[in-house]
Amino acid sequence: MLPFQEQIIADLVDDPNGGVVVLSSGLPVHTLVASLLLLHHPSQGSLLILSASESQKSSICRPNPSTSHNPIIPTDIPSDVLCHRRADLYSTGASYFITPRILIADLLRSRVPPSIAGLLILNAHRLTDTSTEAFIARALRSLSRTSYVRAFTDRPHAMVSGFAKAERIMKCLYVRRLYLWPRFHVLVSNDLEQTPPEVVDIRVPMTPAMREIQKALLETMDACLKELKRSNKVDVDDLTVENGLFKSFDEVVRRQLDPIWHTLGKKTKQLVSDLRTLRKLLDYLVRYDAVTYLKYLDTLRVSEGVRSVWIFAESSYKIFEIAKKRVYQMTRADGVRISIDRNISISKRRKVKRDCSKKEKESEAVSAKVAENVGVALEEVLENAPKWKVLRVTERRKESSPKDGKNHVGGDSNDIVLVVCKDERSCLQLEDSIIKSSHQVMRQEWEKYLLGKAELHGLCKHIGKRSQDPKGYGVLDGTITSGSSENADPRCISKLENVAIFAAASEIRHTFINAKPIPPVQFYAIDKDEHVLDIWKPSVIILFHPDTTFVREIEVYKAENPSGKLKVYFIFYEYSTEVQKFEASIRRENRAFESLIRQKSLLMIPLDQDGRCIEPSSICEPSSVVPQNSVTRKAGGRKIIEKEMQIIVDMREFMSSLPNILHQKGLRIIPVVLEVGDYVLSPFICVERKSINDLYQSFASGRLYHQVETMSRYYKIPVLLIEFSQDKSFSFQSPNDLGDDVSPTSIISKLSLLVLHFPRLRLVWSRSLHATAEIFVSLKANQDEPDENKAIRVGVPSEDGIVEDDVRAENFNTSAIEFLRSLPGVTDSNYRALMDGCRSLAELVFLPLERLAELMGGQKPAKMLREFLDANYPTMLQ
Repeated sequence: MLPFQEQIIADLVDDPNGGVVVLSSGLPVHTLVASLLLLHHPSQGSLLILSASESQKSSICRPNPSTSHNPIIPTDIPSDVLCHRRADLYSTGASYFITPRILIADLLRSRVPPSIAGLLILNAHRLTDTSTEAFIARALRSLSRTSYVRAFTDRPHAMVSGFAKAERIMKCLYVRRLYLWPRFHVLVSNDLEQTPPEVVDIRVPMTPAMREIQKALLETMDACLKELKRSNKVDVDDLTVENGLFKSFDEVVRRQLDPIWHTLGKKTKQLVSDLRTLRKLLDYLVRYDAVTYLKYLDTLRVSEGVRSVWIFAESSYKIFEIAKKRVYQMTRADGVRISIDRNISISKRRKVKRDCSKKEKESEAVSAKVAENVGVALEEVLENAPKWKVLRVTERRKESSPKDGKNHVGGDSNDIVLVVCKDERSCLQLEDSIIKSSHQVMRQEWEKYLLGKAELHGLCKHIGKRSQDPKGYGVLDGTITSGSSENADPRCISKLENVAIFAAASEIRHTFINAKPIPPVQFYAIDKDEHVLDIWKPSVIILFHPDTTFVREIEVYKAENPSGKLKVYFIFYEYSTEVQKFEASIRRENRAFESLIRQKSLLMIPLDQDGRCIEPSSICEPSSVVPQNSVTRKAGGRKIIEKEMQIIVDMREFMSSLPNILHQKGLRIIPVVLEVGDYVLSPFICVERKSINDLYQSFASGRLYHQVETMSRYYKIPVLLIEFSQDKSFSFQSPNDLGDDVSPTSIISKLSLLVLHFPRLRLVWSRSLHATAEIFVSLKANQDEPDENKAIRVGVPSEDGIVEDDVRAENFNTSAIEFLRSLPGVTDSNYRALMDGCRSLAELVFLPLERLAELMGGQKPAKMLREFLDANYPTMLQ
């Protein structure tokens, strides 16, 4: 371990209550967790690790070659482990990976002993006041006064999003210490800069076409940002092109617009989506080859079309045209290149729209005449990525350099060159470019592009005749809309282009290329989020797509292995958004740490956050102040002992934050597996909770109808709770979109029909999670507490097949109904028609096929049922 890591461990061990550790992106969190596991002794109690991803689990369990200790490998506790087995594991004193949903259920059921050593929470930047991890911390502090909570994160910019997020996370975890370790920390800088690797910064000039596309994309993004500013709905300070290069920009904009999303126009909503598309185009320009980039633009033509705002910007036309010129150009037989005449004005295009059919015939005649007299072909340009050539030159230079195994990091004689890319596709393509040549790789991509065009053209022919008035950029016809600023009528050119593309596709011949032996090169995709430097021990690292996080990993790796040499090549596109994004990420992280340092100096943590006086009464919201007169009139101010309220909650509901809010209200939560409903408030009230997305999906699948039906069977007051998000609008749709007629696609119409079909169903609308908790408390007023054993048995048949407390049993034979619903072809939508059409199962057996088809709504289900009823009974007798 490095000295600054030892200092972090020492700070955490000295504080018995724990704390929150914020590291710079790339500094190894898994090393700190593994070191804490080594310091843990079974006599201290079990140590539980929460919210660890799969890559983090593998990194924690991997042995560290820099230490002589054997790693402590925690055991994973999956959800299929039985309850009594989990209770035994908690008492062993070992370390375990566990999911928050399982742990909170065991805490509420008192299966966790008070001897738990503490919690290690990873990815602390994802925590909120209502998260399950905060629920666990509160329950654990109530259970044990000696258990600690240690949280880790390496995303400092996520810790400053929102108001006082770091302080709120510390309060919900009940810790008082915030440990900040930025890259510019004195100890970190000294350790990482003692033996730095040899760095070679290579700036590759972009091709003129790439520069033109990048300029057009930045102009288009700036135009979209200016248009979004005019809406006066977003904070203007955040709307910069530099911020738009990061994924977090979408979250910032959506966070501001979500409360008023239903009041925004279609144009503003589309602008938010267009900014995401433009950022992808900027990223893909420097990441992928020219053919792949053109293929992605073709998909955008179809998927976005006239809905997009950015396509109609001034500079968007250049993006499509220049991207096409990077791959191919149309030429005549005499060698003259064909270009689209863009001198026709928009007004002229619109005036001649009435004579569209006549113009189409003329253009077809002209194109046929031109194709007849002048041969048209595609001239393959296939612009290579400039970085590919630099990569091959760097690799050859490494092969020709003298090899000395003693000078390599770790003292091994391996000559591994590690090429770091953004994603797996880039890794595979770069590997092909090293084995083969760059031209052969581009040729393969070009053949795939042509074959895809030909296949799509054949598919369009089978689907039917194309629209007479095409909208937007079509994949095959290339017609430009009348909304663009530099429009012309290129139908003649586009038809010739299609003919040339299909002719080129028909001439493709598959050839087998003899591959060269691959040099000792390993490729790593940053998206995998794995720590591979200690495994491969490369002597040369080529950052094909530089990333701040991986740069820090290289620094730590070199500091842990000071002997030997390590050479790192940075390959940037000069004057590109790639350089701008890399430098902006460093500035953004530094600003985040500066903000956290200011917040740390002004933290307002209550003194009772030390874990010594945590009681449920102190967590509940304070009661309203009443006049002194009313207090003294009630038996001299004596307080009435209130009965503890309890709610039975389905285990699947712990994926949400509502049980946490209910527990904060002072309600006792009983987690069980319920067959009917999500929450049982009393012996008569059962609640099915639906978020907005879940409500739409439940209506589409028919699951909601069955859930409401089962609640109506077993409870007198079935309740459907529709819960909205607190940061979004409290409405399904804009009032202007509401219609007078019943529509099968309208959610309001579906809810109306559901209430009409189940008259006892009650709809409850909730604005947020906290409002839901208040509603539950009011619904439980003057109600008896629910029985846990009865709630578990509801809807579950006994050994004799009898279902208890079935309301329908008074009027229907429930056993016969369940048997009917289990027959082939019988569904939730047709079994009631069968019950109305015949009085018993015996009568159903003798119904003819035509009558069954009439009752069941089709020949297919009726035939399935008839074949099942007429099937021979299997017997053992011959």
